[in-house]
Amino acid sequence: MDRIEHYIAGELRSSEAWLENFEPATGQVSGKIADAGEAELDAAIAAAQSAFPAWRRTPGAERARWLNRLADLIERDLEALARAESEDTGKPITLARSVDIPRAASNLRFFAAAATQFSSESHLMEDGAINWTLREPHGVVACISPWNLPLYLFTWKIAPALAAGNCVIGKPSEVTPKTAWLFSKLCIEAGLPSGVLNILHGRGPGIGARLIDHPAIKAISFTGGTATGAEIARVAAPRFKKLSLELGGKNPTIVFEDCDWEHTLEETLRAAFANQGQICLCGSRLLIQADIYEAFRDAFVEKARALNPADPALPETRQGAVVSRAHYEKVLGCIEQAREDGAHILVGGEAAQVGGRCDQGWFIQPTVIEGLSPSCRSNQQEIFGPVVSLMPFRDEEEALAIANGVDYGLASSIWTKDISRAHRMARNIESGLVWINCWMRRDLRVPMGGMKQSGVGREGGWEAMRFFTEAKNVTVAFDG
Repeated sequence: MDRIEHYIAGELRSSEAWLENFEPATGQVSGKIADAGEAELDAAIAAAQSAFPAWRRTPGAERARWLNRLADLIERDLEALARAESEDTGKPITLARSVDIPRAASNLRFFAAAATQFSSESHLMEDGAINWTLREPHGVVACISPWNLPLYLFTWKIAPALAAGNCVIGKPSEVTPKTAWLFSKLCIEAGLPSGVLNILHGRGPGIGARLIDHPAIKAISFTGGTATGAEIARVAAPRFKKLSLELGGKNPTIVFEDCDWEHTLEETLRAAFANQGQICLCGSRLLIQADIYEAFRDAFVEKARALNPADPALPETRQGAVVSRAHYEKVLGCIEQAREDGAHILVGGEAAQVGGRCDQGWFIQPTVIEGLSPSCRSNQQEIFGPVVSLMPFRDEEEALAIANGVDYGLASSIWTKDISRAHRMARNIESGLVWINCWMRRDLRVPMGGMKQSGVGREGGWEAMRFFTEAKNVTVAFDG
């Protein structure tokens, strides 16, 4: 069994307290996770504070070399990391191998390049002075990543923080800690300077709460649920900590009658069920124009019916297990609530029986429902599982009213051949990301984040580098 330890001051460290780690596909304990307390947090803070003066003075090109070295090691160990990610999350091995682990390496390389390009601005004044704006690292920052895309989103946070010259306390989810632990071993192998990155494992209400409240933490980057984000904001605001909160979504997928039929079917299915629907950007509300509603619905259901959950270790598997027993029970509870509210279950709606080594695993059938009003709980609250709700609409105005009629505003996709309509919809929809005739086409240079209860701040590109730095303006008069 794995013993997942903390990474503090360049070394692996144990704890007095331990948690159990589970493999979702089997429902069995796969290892032990060190559960950090005050002693581990104090040690990590001390290590980061000690490392910060030298790290902030390290040239950007040298920081870039460290990040690229770590990317090299991820690519070398891609297969082992992909298997660990699949075992820890329940996602298909092919998804971990083709998306999660390669993206982790890409994150590090992207921000390695940013470290060499991020620069100050200067402005000449007509009255004989020049301003320049310095971007200085905060010091010690916290990066708290979620369970759905563990190494992918962990590196998405720590890479810009390190590139900008900060020292980091990272806390991966206690539900999926394995690849962050393996990454800490790569940091040791690479010889990353002691204290520059520290990784603490444990529960959110435990070490997570202590971390965000610690006075040495100057900025917090968090991805996770809206309720947790609200609690972080409540604690951090009186201390004037800088916050980036990427939270939940109830994302609309809007299909117009003039869509490219086959392409739209394939991509909207992927948007609904990728990673068992456990991606904050998944399209969980499928809005279909009335004239094609029945035909599109029937074709969509037929494709969803073919998505049979199976052992995620098999290369042909497209649907794996959900991440934990608690989440399994939550998603099934949401489906039952939809039934009570009058939903018609078109396909799925039950736990899936996989058999073999996965006989006790946490699998749920891909589920498609219809017949609920836009205002019902199933169309308002984030389920975060393999569940999509179908709704018809008459025209652009009604589509926008349904799409915008939730408390979230993270992502949306629009499917039409009418470019004027696409621009109108993109202009008026309330979401931080809008895809037109595609889904999850991600450019690491662009801002990532949401509106309303989907969060505050943006990640990605220069937005991330600005978040992890403080602006200081210097004015020099030279007119004598």
